Amino acid sequence: MRCQILASLVSSAVIVGCASQQETVNNMQGEALQTAKQRGSFELNCPEATAQVLSKEMIQQRDVGVYAAPERAEYTVGVKGCGKEQTYLVVCAQGGTGCVAGGSRESAATPTTPETPQR
Repeated sequence: MRCQILASLVSSAVIVGCASQQETVNNMQGEALQTAKQRGSFELNCPEATAQVLSKEMIQQRDVGVYAAPERAEYTVGVKGCGKEQTYLVVCAQGGTGCVAGGSRESAATPTTPETPQR
């Protein structure tokens, strides 16, 4: 009987933990979209750019010695406007003060070598 109660409590805690993580990701999604949209509008030189979440997940906390990094929500956001588009990786720390939009796929690409002038 004790084992059944214990197993029930453990599974309930896991379910509640997953639900609260999903809720956290959903709650921070608006800020992530706004962050990507601002960066995309600037980089695309397009004030009317729009943003759309392509994927989202909660990144698990990782302890490093005495330091424990906060849990973070990670979003892949596509920004389109003025005939151009970019994809950004946006990270929002739980309990933090905002989100950060990482470099776009285009800006992370290997730069091309400049053309050599012809003689």
